[in-house]
Amino acid sequence: MAATPAIAALVKAGVPHEIVKFDHDPRESSFGVEAVHALGRAGVVPEQIYKTLIIAVPNGLAVAMVPAASRLSLKAAAAALGVARAEMAEPGAAQRATGYIVGAVSPFGQRKRLPAVVDAGALAFDRVYCSAGRRGWDVAVLPQDLIRLTGAVTADIRA
Repeated sequence: MAATPAIAALVKAGVPHEIVKFDHDPRESSFGVEAVHALGRAGVVPEQIYKTLIIAVPNGLAVAMVPAASRLSLKAAAAALGVARAEMAEPGAAQRATGYIVGAVSPFGQRKRLPAVVDAGALAFDRVYCSAGRRGWDVAVLPQDLIRLTGAVTADIRA
């Protein structure tokens, strides 16, 4: 199997992980919801499935990770990152910074290491799922590994 940059980064770091694949519908544009439904059929609870969002902050871009079925509080994310405000990044800017297309943005193996915040709810689980860098591919990791590898802070950032 050809590794995505995300999977390659996990392997290089020696992080235990499990790749979970599901059939991505190319007509689907709600990628997080699609993952929630697909992984839910395998018994994964929605709160364990995280989406990786790229936000624009005054000094550049940052990563915010929240459960895929939740909404991000931009105000809370900005506060957690120590900045005055945040807004969703333009898709093109997100792709240039991360190397991933919308719907496949992984917190791992990004082109540039961006400041990051993970919703604190991740710590309630023995593992969380996030994009493996390709639509229809997720990867399960320990929440502590997600935080460590991304250099993220944790905070309550759900709207």
